Amino acid sequence: MPAGSSSKRERQYEHIKESSRERGASEKRAKEIAARTVNKERARSGESKSASRTSTQDTPSSKRGGQRSRSGSQGPTYDQLYAEARKRDIHGRSSMNKAELERKLGK
Repeated sequence: MPAGSSSKRERQYEHIKESSRERGASEKRAKEIAARTVNKERARSGESKSASRTSTQDTPSSKRGGQRSRSGSQGPTYDQLYAEARKRDIHGRSSMNKAELERKLGK
């Protein structure tokens, strides 16, 4: 856990780590998943010094409920695909829907 974390975040980290282990993730992978999730929640609630745009504007993990997990994944969101298309400078991206963006990006 990062230094300066609250006891709530410590409990959250342990819970996520144990859940990941129960689903078959390695110890290292479980720790990574837990740390990333807790750090994102800390950023979202203003507990961290800096926060990425994705951390503050993406759907919170608590609401997502595993939507983008590897089992039964819906894949990246429209906003994530659009951001990648912008990064790659794909023309006409603003009028594309999710399926079109996926095709254009080769996803």
